[in-house]
Amino acid sequence: MNICDVMIHINESLSKEARSSLENAMREVEGVVSPGFNEGKAHLLMIAYNPEKTNTTILLEKARAAGYTAQLVGM
Repeated sequence: MNICDVMIHINESLSKEARSSLENAMREVEGVVSPGFNEGKAHLLMIAYNPEKTNTTILLEKARAAGYTAQLVGM
């Protein structure tokens, strides 16, 4: 299994609870291995995923469907 990663920038300021909720929502996407925010970088969500099961478009849309303004970083 190949693992890729992507960083998604969330424009809104997220509380710890909101970050946790978004991480959990990302875990629901088939192929997501590890979503997480790093402390001190609360706007950046790093997601490790299996590219055979999902892709960056699906991950970005999941963040947007949660009600956030988001964009891929470095794409």
